[in-house]
Amino acid sequence: MSKKKQMEHSLLLLLAAFIWGLAFVSQSKGMDYMHPLTFNGVRALIGAFVLFLYLNIRNRLGGKPDKKIDVKKTIKAGILCGLALTAASTLQQFGIQYTTVGKAGFITTLYIIFVPIAGIFFRRKVSPVVWTGAGIAAVGMYLLCMTESLRLGLGDILIFVCAILFSAHILLVDHFSPDTDGVMISCIQFTVCGIICTTGALIWGNPTFGQIIDGIGSLAYAGVLSCGVAYTLQIVGQEGVNPTAAALLLSLESVFATIAGWICFKIGLLKTDQTMTPRQIAGCALVFAAVILVQLPAKWFRFGKKQ
Repeated sequence: MSKKKQMEHSLLLLLAAFIWGLAFVSQSKGMDYMHPLTFNGVRALIGAFVLFLYLNIRNRLGGKPDKKIDVKKTIKAGILCGLALTAASTLQQFGIQYTTVGKAGFITTLYIIFVPIAGIFFRRKVSPVVWTGAGIAAVGMYLLCMTESLRLGLGDILIFVCAILFSAHILLVDHFSPDTDGVMISCIQFTVCGIICTTGALIWGNPTFGQIIDGIGSLAYAGVLSCGVAYTLQIVGQEGVNPTAAALLLSLESVFATIAGWICFKIGLLKTDQTMTPRQIAGCALVFAAVILVQLPAKWFRFGKKQ
């Protein structure tokens, strides 16, 4: 894949992280109106519906993927990614109820470390530069998100397992993306997630139509943009980006969330002070530095005689 194509795919992942960062406000607000399973189920079904409409429009206009698609593999990928996404997003929603946002943000982004570690078991080589970038990003996320001492409570454990599952999701996408349709995978995975979470909500969440109406704004953003658009950008973007580099790009979600929160406070959309401290700004700088580091040409870091 050409350098230009790699850059385009990296920008898609960056846009996905930006959308997820802005979704922080809508996701937090949605929890005020309904059970976590209700929120996850409805937003996933909204995302699946939006993608289903897109696929139909694409087919009617004669649009086809740029590569040969293995339909059976695409369905299998959608189901597996859907199961991983369901488990990860559900644990995250429940975990946030029992821990602080700072802890949840830091622990979740540990997937940038878990991805290269997991890659070792699949005999995937990871360059020292990428490992260095992952380490720098982890320090940056600590400075950005952690505001108190880390103690592993119930919520912390749930978020920790969530981070492992998000790592599995990233690796699944990387494994299946070469000869599958990213949009179809995304549509299937959200259908799976929506069905499972909605079923769980009907059993344990006591959902009502009034809850949906009250939280419709949060659900619309989370369903259409965060689910329907951003996760598809992730799947398509990962086709041309190393999974560890992809994880670093996607970890910018927390940076964008912090910046979005500060802006929303300044313009009056949020009542709680979201001003970033010098420590948090330093964390942002480290994460951006890590992302830039892993995107630099590998030849820049080769020393000694050329082989």
